[in-house]
Parts: sequence; structure tokens; C-alpha cells
Amino acid sequence: MNKRNFIKSSLLMVAGTLLTSVKVMSESKQKPKAPGIIYSEADQGKWDGKSGSHAPVVKVEGSQVTLTTEHGMSDKHYIVRHTLVTEKGEVVGAKTFKPTDEKAVSTFSVDGHKGKLVATSFCNLHDLWVTEFSV
Repeated sequence: MNKRNFIKSSLLMVAGTLLTSVKVMSESKQKPKAPGIIYSEADQGKWDGKSGSHAPVVKVEGSQVTLTTEHGMSDKHYIVRHTLVTEKGEVVGAKTFKPTDEKAVSTFSVDGHKGKLVATSFCNLHDLWVTEFSV
């Protein structure tokens, strides 16, 4: 399996895990828990101290949400993807990055969405990070 297919397969598995966690969260009113798979500022697990450069920073302006991950981008270590998901597990938008991209920044329209959203940032070395917020 080549590197590109491995990354795609890994992202699909992580996305499935995240969507399941978000659905469980919305049904049980609890935060998603998946030790060793999903991390947040409040639950950094084995990556303690990495949230500042891995958890997505959310900026809401009107019906636009901008996600920024303050993380360097290089062939060996970079942010692979941002995804914005509703509380029900619906994907609002996603952007895949390349190691050659200058920054990991994405903007999505949330027109028509109200309530909790989950922003994700996936690092090729430090796993999946989430930031929950409401619009």
C-alpha cells in the first residue's frame, strides 16, 4: 500500500471514529471520549503540552467559521486535514493540506447551522485534535 492510500485509509478510519463519538456525545450529552485516538485542550493524553499547536483555533464571523492550527508544515510533520462536523455527525466541510502548504487554515460556511459544532485537526504524527464550540 502506498503512502497516499495509507493516509486516506487512516483518515477514513479516524473520521468514522470521530463521527461515532460525536453521535454518542449528542445522544448522551457527554464529551467524546476515545483515549489514544481523539485529543483536545482539556484531554491531551499522551500528547500533553501539544494542544497549542494541534487543537484547532476557531474564529466565528457571521456565517463563516475559520479554523487555524498553529503548526509548522514540513514533509515530516504537518497538519493533514481540518474537518467541521455538526453535533449529529454531519460533515459541514473539510479541507486536506499538503506538507508544502504554508499554513493550516480553512474557512467554512455555517449558514443554517445552529448549536454545537466540532472542529478537527489531524496531525500526521500527533493524531486527531478536536475543539467544540457553538454557533
